[in-house]
Amino acid sequence: KDDVSSGSALNDGQWHSVDLISGRGRLTVMVDGDEAAAAHASPSFVITAGGQLFYGGCPSDSSSQCMNPFRAFQGCMRLLTVDDQPVDLIQVQQRLMGNYSHLQIDMCGIIDRCSPGRCEHEGGCTQSWTTFRCNCSGTGYTGATCHSSIYEQSCEAYKHRGNTSGFYHVDVDGSGPIRPQLVYCDMTEDQTWTVIRHNNTELTRVGGGARHSAHFEYASDEEQLAAIIRQSEHCEQELAYHCRKSRVLGSAEGSPVSWWVGGPDGGQVQTHWGGASPGSQRCGCGVQQNCVEPKHRCNCDADRAEWSSDSGLLTHKETLPVRSLVLGDVQRSGSESAYRVGPLRCHGDKNVWNAAFFDKETSYLHFPTFHGELSADISFLFKTTSSSGVFLENLGIRDFIRIELSSSTEVLFSFDVGNGPLEVSVKAGFPLNDNRWHRVQAERNVKEATLRLDELPAATQEAPADGHIHLQLNSQLFIDVSASFRPGSSVSFTLEEPDSSVLPSSSSSSSSVHSENISLSFRTSQSPALLLYVGSDLQEYVALLLNKQDQLEVRYRLDGSREPEVLRSKVKNLSNRQLHRVSISRLADAVSVQIDQNSREDFNLTSDEEFDGVRTLVLGRVHNSDGLDPELSQLASLGFAGCLSSVLFNSISPLKAALLHPNTSSVTVTGSLVRSNCGSTSANQNAAEATHHQSGQSGSAGTGQPLVNAIRSDSALVGGVIAVVIFVSVSALAVTARFLYRRKGSCQSPEVKTVKPEDSPELAFSSQTSSQNGPTESQREYFI
Repeated sequence: KDDVSSGSALNDGQWHSVDLISGRGRLTVMVDGDEAAAAHASPSFVITAGGQLFYGGCPSDSSSQCMNPFRAFQGCMRLLTVDDQPVDLIQVQQRLMGNYSHLQIDMCGIIDRCSPGRCEHEGGCTQSWTTFRCNCSGTGYTGATCHSSIYEQSCEAYKHRGNTSGFYHVDVDGSGPIRPQLVYCDMTEDQTWTVIRHNNTELTRVGGGARHSAHFEYASDEEQLAAIIRQSEHCEQELAYHCRKSRVLGSAEGSPVSWWVGGPDGGQVQTHWGGASPGSQRCGCGVQQNCVEPKHRCNCDADRAEWSSDSGLLTHKETLPVRSLVLGDVQRSGSESAYRVGPLRCHGDKNVWNAAFFDKETSYLHFPTFHGELSADISFLFKTTSSSGVFLENLGIRDFIRIELSSSTEVLFSFDVGNGPLEVSVKAGFPLNDNRWHRVQAERNVKEATLRLDELPAATQEAPADGHIHLQLNSQLFIDVSASFRPGSSVSFTLEEPDSSVLPSSSSSSSSVHSENISLSFRTSQSPALLLYVGSDLQEYVALLLNKQDQLEVRYRLDGSREPEVLRSKVKNLSNRQLHRVSISRLADAVSVQIDQNSREDFNLTSDEEFDGVRTLVLGRVHNSDGLDPELSQLASLGFAGCLSSVLFNSISPLKAALLHPNTSSVTVTGSLVRSNCGSTSANQNAAEATHHQSGQSGSAGTGQPLVNAIRSDSALVGGVIAVVIFVSVSALAVTARFLYRRKGSCQSPEVKTVKPEDSPELAFSSQTSSQNGPTESQREYFI
């Protein structure tokens, strides 16, 4: 066996030529016509063209003596010749010559995974047949696509990590295009100062002679300087001028004899000096009216033979930094002066302390559409006393992105770019609803999604190979709401289209569902009670209900000819007027149920695994009970009295559609549905009714803006305070999210005084569904 090799870096996705020449006992291999780099060998055997030639690899059968030294070739070949005669691949395809296997002829389907480049911040790209990798060494960024900065965004962030004064790299825009910069962080004072030096911060003396000019070069470039100043709450720079027979401004009528240039984009001429305001043509003493000679606006304008000074701080950010200085009155006999321009000093990080407080049912935050098609990162701080809820979400026609507190110990990051929902979660070994600050960092790129919580190890989920990569959103970034139900209230969500977003992307060709994820939060004193019903055209359904024993039941009927299967949780006392969180997940015949922080309960179905003809999702009273078993039909007619929030069926959010977009398609609202904290007030005897139909049909309640394929989530982060810092890559658009607060309230028995109308603007709901049930309760709800 003889090995002959030639060429290098041949896996670059470009065409290369290979010549194999044999003759007179010599074998030559030449790549890309480079004779100087050709390899030669003298094999001990004779090579002839009359034998079998295998291109690309050896057959998998053992009939030939050909053995692959490694994997078979993956790529494209063209212009094959043997003894200077071209090989007609069309004849090979027609089986008229030779043979082939697993080959596509007359095309080249190679994918160059490094063009266009997906590696950010000048990261190097290497690729294999199936994937690409980014080399982030020396870029200051990390992650699968070099998206996330390895540095903090401000000196204040370093201080919160426990660092002390020193030089640090800060990346002002995080994953954005602005490069990290080296600054000095002064943490010796109450404020944390970011200090950016220039080439001359020392006191500089100026003797007699011509007009003196000085230019200052900063360690940071223009974009970095502008970002630091823009992000900081306060910036300042010392400008000191010491003089003896050397004026600053001169006479009040003439032009200033000295000036400086400052501000962004090269700056503008400034005629005010330290301690004065822009455009005032004064020094600090002129503002304070304590100059050595009251008729002058600066001490140095007194033109005295003894030393004097005009010194102070420049604090107007639009005039910073100082870029140059011109001293015009230094050429006279006896004139002397000295100046000092200190470093640029800034403190306060606007991105850290942009907290918001949500304490009313009408509180919400809307932001422009989240732009992060190929990569995005989101980070924020939150604190709450709630056990679950949505931090933020943004929707598209089908795509969505969402971050939520799925339980008191778990944060969930989910999104869909067209390959079906993908979820990443981090479970903490401690409560997250402890009213302390917690940090969440989420990143999504074309290769993977990661989620970090505090200092816990990051969770990562790889993206599907060769799947969709563009996250396309078109609605506002917003946060959800809760609602109160009365016995006659009903929210019905109709799925007309076979490829509705309720279905997994893999099942887009039919309305059959082999898996579903259901979650909701509820509060009620009603028992029994129907919480949620999802039905089909084939009399199949899934229903969530509370039975007479105050236990949760999940009823599956996936075969219309059989009786429903009842999955009963062991958790009791669920109609105790407390907020409870329910999560149900089914994959084929395996069903898991979790209630609050109780242990997960697992069940197995014995019937069909396909939920066929999924059509309607109902919250509250079910008006059409055809196909239901008698017990469920009776329960469905009673309706539900209580509070619901965070209702989610796969990616469908019916409650959000009903509350935030009442004049849209796909949703029918009947009876009283109140966006409320579920406080106690007198009942409204005149229940409202509004009906909305699927897109393309008429609606009796008027028209509104179309709902974007159904709002995809209806949950509120119920309770809490969130400090949000969101940085989106792509266009370096910063997107901020919000935090929520749990409104405290007290429950009162029916015997307690009636609440006056002015005490609460919300409508009450009645928990009385039958003579066995108690009267109206006073409740509280989590809301925004």
